[in-house]
Amino acid sequence: MLSMVNGMATVKLTITLDQNQFEDLKELVAAGQASSVSGFVRKAVETALHDAAGWKQILDDALEASGGPLTDTERRWADGILGHGPSKTKTRSR
Repeated sequence: MLSMVNGMATVKLTITLDQNQFEDLKELVAAGQASSVSGFVRKAVETALHDAAGWKQILDDALEASGGPLTDTERRWADGILGHGPSKTKTRSR
């Protein structure tokens, strides 16, 4: 369902939280520390997206400063050191 909040299009969805998280959220709303459960979740998602974009920019800058994206050989080496299986992500093009 598409609607408008503060002049912005919004989408209604269902999320799953631990019972304790939901109770904590309801207490924040009751105490006036959050406008609503939905408002709190929107802000949490906004913050997480902003943080992810910031970390991506830091990684992109570090890769650029060190010679560009990892080669397949470098990625396999890093996966081995970190104990990860082979990466499914392809090397980015420039």
